[in-house]
Amino acid sequence: MKYTQLGRTGLKVSRLVLGTMNFGPQTDEAESHVIMDAALDAGVNLFDTANVYGWGENKGRTEEIIGTWFAKGGDRRDKVVLATKVYGNMGLDGDSWPNHDRLSALNIRRAVDASLKRLQTDYIDLYQFHHVDRRTPWEEIWQAIDVLVQQGKILYAGSSNHAGWHIARANEIAARRGSLGLVSEQCLYNLAERRAEMEVIPAAQAYGLGVIPWSPLHGGLLGGAIRKEREGSAARSASGRSADALRNTRIREQIQAYENLLEKHGLEPGQVALAWLLTRPGVTGPIVGPRTTDQLTSALGAVRLELGDELLAALEEIFPGPGPSPEAFAW
Repeated sequence: MKYTQLGRTGLKVSRLVLGTMNFGPQTDEAESHVIMDAALDAGVNLFDTANVYGWGENKGRTEEIIGTWFAKGGDRRDKVVLATKVYGNMGLDGDSWPNHDRLSALNIRRAVDASLKRLQTDYIDLYQFHHVDRRTPWEEIWQAIDVLVQQGKILYAGSSNHAGWHIARANEIAARRGSLGLVSEQCLYNLAERRAEMEVIPAAQAYGLGVIPWSPLHGGLLGGAIRKEREGSAARSASGRSADALRNTRIREQIQAYENLLEKHGLEPGQVALAWLLTRPGVTGPIVGPRTTDQLTSALGAVRLELGDELLAALEEIFPGPGPSPEAFAW
């Protein structure tokens, strides 16, 4: 495994991030434990989750599964850089209650204690704001975070799904308070979806945030979707986002060109999509969310994959980026 610093911090993290969203809904507890053991054995040390994972009536279930894994001991907790998130309402669907969601100081205080209980740990390494809260001022958010840092309940704060100007405003206000501010941004970013390059990633780089891309395979589109369709092995996504996207002629032609290119080079599409992200400026590491150990093993191969200039140029032709702002939308 290769490692890098998380943004401007002294924290060293793996170039691949283990996403746990499937633990509970798609993968049972026993298999989830096997996957986490395999990831740790391979050197993956950054594990990402969220308080709402488990979804529906099982919100929090994913954190509970990680907690029972930590409880097995063997230095599991000490070796893991644990990242979770706060924002969503933890009540049952339709059973919300005021102040049980978003980023008020009250909800942050409640949510972090609940996550710590489910995770069976006394601290969270990276506490991430799952979405922008347009109603709560950053002064209030940072006051709550500073208290949690002083209490030793969290070490760092990060954002997710924030715009570039949100990152700038958050860290300018943090700086005025003498706080560390955001150290990471988790955003949608992959070969097929590159809008983050316009403002989010430049803002993250300017303020020293590590970029953690989610959906690196764009819902399976970049994981050999057409080949799997042809082989009849895409049953899980037959009615999902990948299948819906492939009904669009332009997208289908683009993905076909991508798969043809990689077939010529003898490369796996999913591994190349991950390896491409590892070449991008500002990227700490993409989140991989395996449902099985085989999927984890395949993803790990991306770290060893070196993409040559010719291949990178060919990928750029198939998936051209928008370019930086303001040139992307102005002269």
